[in-house]
Amino acid sequence: MLLQSMSIKALKPRIKAILEKLNEGIHERDEVLAVSLLSALAGHNSFLLGPPGTAKSLISKRISSAFKEHQYFECLMNKFTTPEEVVGPVSIKALKEDKYTRKTESYLPTADFAFLDEIWKSSPAILNTLLTLINEKTFKNGNKTSKVPLKALISASNETPNNDQGLEALFDRFSVRLYVPPMIEAQNFNALLQSAPTASSVDLDNELSIGNEEWQQWQQAIHDVILSEETLSIIKIIRTELAKQSEQRSTYVSDRRWQRAALLIKASAFFSDRTVTNHTDALLLRHCLWTTNDNREAVMAIVEEAVRNIGFSSGVSLAELDLEKEDLEKEIQRDLFYTNDVYKIVNLEDDEEYFETNAVFKGIYTHYDSKTFKNIFIKASLIKTTEEFYPVDESGNKIARIQGCFDGQGSCKLKCNNSRYHKSFTFTPEILFHKGDKKEEVNDRLINALAKAIQTLKNKLETALGTIKAKLVSYQQALHTQFVPEQIQSIATEGIQQQIEDLKLRIQDCNRLRGLCKQDNA
Repeated sequence: MLLQSMSIKALKPRIKAILEKLNEGIHERDEVLAVSLLSALAGHNSFLLGPPGTAKSLISKRISSAFKEHQYFECLMNKFTTPEEVVGPVSIKALKEDKYTRKTESYLPTADFAFLDEIWKSSPAILNTLLTLINEKTFKNGNKTSKVPLKALISASNETPNNDQGLEALFDRFSVRLYVPPMIEAQNFNALLQSAPTASSVDLDNELSIGNEEWQQWQQAIHDVILSEETLSIIKIIRTELAKQSEQRSTYVSDRRWQRAALLIKASAFFSDRTVTNHTDALLLRHCLWTTNDNREAVMAIVEEAVRNIGFSSGVSLAELDLEKEDLEKEIQRDLFYTNDVYKIVNLEDDEEYFETNAVFKGIYTHYDSKTFKNIFIKASLIKTTEEFYPVDESGNKIARIQGCFDGQGSCKLKCNNSRYHKSFTFTPEILFHKGDKKEEVNDRLINALAKAIQTLKNKLETALGTIKAKLVSYQQALHTQFVPEQIQSIATEGIQQQIEDLKLRIQDCNRLRGLCKQDNA
């Protein structure tokens, strides 16, 4: 659903124009810049992981220059960094009046945007102050607590915090996490060598530059975006998979971070002029859920696979339709076809079923005549065993001179205890109807009922296929978002295309089942 129902003017073209300006003179940072901007637009904090000299500070400054009000603060952190360098020096004038306050102008408490480099190297005192400032968006200065104007805090480091440093709570507040590697493409690297130093900020036209009032308006409007059923299914799959790997890969994701991640997905839809999220928006979870560089690629792969495997909600349960089709096929096989080989058998006075044969044992020497035992009866239930037995005559009496044993393949070897004859004769029961043969006489009413049930099932599948195809056409029109690279966006439709192919196969299978129900003389 597009943004037409909202009072806010279409934003997608404007965001595209802003990103084009922000990317001027920068190579291979399109996705990092786009997601960082989205993070700032949504009021989130970002963490940039990468080695020194990969334009992390430049990215932060460029993001701030997209806003009209962009009081900017930057600090390189280390273990000797003092609170005065981050939140401002203590006011000497106030101390003379017996007040302990800080001069915060031009420091973090008065900044709209901030960049803290090597954040994990700073002291616990500063990190605790940051936690309160980020979490509550307030700063206590003396006996006064004031709101801070901070829209986005971007931090950076070439490492993630160790588990034994007690920094999990602070790291959790950076809901967007982006990897910033050195340049890969030789052409881009050569262009970097040939160019002048890249400007840290860009000048945007007034109609592009983002004002504080509209930014605040967007914060409220983002919450009105709806997470689609497909998005919720993707999240469920990812959450389940991460829980399985939590201990192995340290992939714990807090409820707070899930909520912030969902808000980022909504923001992606909102700034793409939609009121409902889609599969492409969900791909942004690639940048929200990893916790260390060691599990980063694995977590991103889990997200991509979840998006790839989720199709559209079609209004029907395919699992239930599959069970219905499976039950119909069982019924067809049971009522219209022989489910086991049917042997030629006879019944004796004990009402048991028997195979009947004549056993011929040739003499050992030529002057011995062959010996024929007529009307030997072998209990049919023994065909699935390999135990030895004695056959019986037509009166049910045991024939002690002969022993038999089935070979497990359907044949029986009979042995004669008389030393004048060859000791074995192989007997294979006659099969009247093989397993899978169609029954000759079946009630027409039963056949018609089965055919009708299959057609009803086929109609449901065709309706679901039509629904998904129609959704795909509409979806492809709104698929593109500025915040996910086009080569990654293709993942979003792979699962849907597979869903369409699976439905086509199910419909073909219904045609096969209908064919099984046709009368041979029809």
